[in-house]
Amino acid sequence: MNGEPRDITGFLYETGVLKRYARTGWVLAGVPDPESVAEHSFRASIIAAAIAAMEDADPQRAAFLALWHDTQETRTTDLPHLTKQYVTAVPNDTVTSDQVQPLPAAVAAMIQDAVAEYETGQTMEARCARDADKLECLLQAREYQDQGHQNLQPWIDTSVASLHTASAKQIADEALSQGSLDWLQRTRRI
Repeated sequence: MNGEPRDITGFLYETGVLKRYARTGWVLAGVPDPESVAEHSFRASIIAAAIAAMEDADPQRAAFLALWHDTQETRTTDLPHLTKQYVTAVPNDTVTSDQVQPLPAAVAAMIQDAVAEYETGQTMEARCARDADKLECLLQAREYQDQGHQNLQPWIDTSVASLHTASAKQIADEALSQGSLDWLQRTRRI
């Protein structure tokens, strides 16, 4: 196999690496088996759609942007914030450009456009997706806290401080006031 099918298949295998890459911040916090980058991106996409619907933006576009927001980490890994103080990371759009270079033009453009929109944060959908990234981190930190892990308050504080949309801020407030399994109790009343 050569050409487009070969290159698309290779790209699909490359994105599969995200299922194996752990989110490094959680490793630093002492979580022994943290979520993967792919797991983070999955829930961030769902959150982005919900926030966008609440903000009268396009949920599908917001979810799509969130889906692609960390795909560059197949090549850079998930650099923790501490590392970024000492290492200059290549911009995500540059990494994406390299990743999609062998792909068919239509596929490459679709991915590059999504990453560029997310990175610039100029559209409401991009703002929803960016908030979803931070809100997912907050939810994950709360889940890890409920499982007995400590030292997670800095992740919670940073996530809350990074939110911009009213809907994300409301969800964050609620996430801080309820346990990660409170929803389970509410299902028993149905």
